[in-house]
Amino acid sequence: MHERTQDAMTYVRNFGRPDLFITFTCNPQWKEIKDELMARQKNHDRHDLIGRVFHLKLKYLTNLINKGKIFGTARCFMYTVEWQKRGLPHVHILLWLQEKIHVHKIDDLISAELPNPESDPMLHGVIKTQMIHGPCGSINPLSPCMKEGKCTKRYPRNFLKDTQGMMDIRCTVEGNLKMVAM
Repeated sequence: MHERTQDAMTYVRNFGRPDLFITFTCNPQWKEIKDELMARQKNHDRHDLIGRVFHLKLKYLTNLINKGKIFGTARCFMYTVEWQKRGLPHVHILLWLQEKIHVHKIDDLISAELPNPESDPMLHGVIKTQMIHGPCGSINPLSPCMKEGKCTKRYPRNFLKDTQGMMDIRCTVEGNLKMVAM
């Protein structure tokens, strides 16, 4: 861990702050995991299977970033894999790009819109089942996020047309680097 921290500091010294901080989390409902489970077996019974599938998907993601250039040409990147309390891995990726991302271009990379269910039904289904909070509030007062009649995640939130908080993203990246260095 100490060596990785030193590597991260060297990258920051040579290339400046990272352009993107990406978190990629394992999903125990992935088809590759569910298809390999035996009868009456749960995904938490097969840490080996979860680890292998996650590693393969992480390898695919890093190939998309580097060879597929989905964010543009990458100068360098580094990542660290962590395991959550419930046994699922996730990875934090720091990515430095050849062309720096300017504030006015961030909305081209990051979108919080629902995909059109007619033109891309698969992506719409993934977003709808995996990335949407709720329902909670008066619709579902028994939701796990509810405490004293209010959502602990502060939902529902007002719609924003443009991305806000670019400085917060930068501070988060810096904060994580400082946290790792401690």
